[in-house]
Amino acid sequence: MSVFSGTVGKNVRRGLVILGLMAMMNLVVLAATWAEEATTAKPAPHVMLKTKFGEMEIVLFPDLAPKHVESFLKLAESGFFNGTIFHRIIPGFMIQGGDPLTKDPANRSRYGTGGPGYTVPAEFNKVVHEKGILSAARTADPNSAGSQFFIMVDKAPHLDGQYTVFGEVVKGVEVADTIVGQPRDLRDNPVERIEMTIEVMK
Repeated sequence: MSVFSGTVGKNVRRGLVILGLMAMMNLVVLAATWAEEATTAKPAPHVMLKTKFGEMEIVLFPDLAPKHVESFLKLAESGFFNGTIFHRIIPGFMIQGGDPLTKDPANRSRYGTGGPGYTVPAEFNKVVHEKGILSAARTADPNSAGSQFFIMVDKAPHLDGQYTVFGEVVKGVEVADTIVGQPRDLRDNPVERIEMTIEVMK
């Protein structure tokens, strides 16, 4: 006699149906949760860096360097970078900016020494320094990054794992090529001011 015959069989079959329905409901709930997480995940922040030579759209990497991205966005939103210049340009290497002292041409001898009044600890990662990469400038102290940053115009593997990469130019990298090709003095300062504004894209 089959174990699924009679009342016992009906109860077993009913139990199996209920278990199947519960499993399906759990799958539906899980699918809905995954879909909600996918739609509510925050996109990576973007900023627009504007100069007289054009604009560069930059995507930031909060997953790799959260403290650097947080600081950069805070400074950009406050207008901190507006009116600063690219004060150091080296062909075949990079362009550097973000020093508030560069807002005043009278500070030319001090360019490259200013900051926001605080430092950001190192967040080294595995992203390599190649053309278009945005990285944090610092002193010999790995934890001394502030507001200054540089944009690569070529590869520099000796910087990998030594400086914090926190973004990348996704549009307008040719603007960096134009900037790095401008006349410069013996200290790698551009002869003419190359001012910038940085706006957080909504």
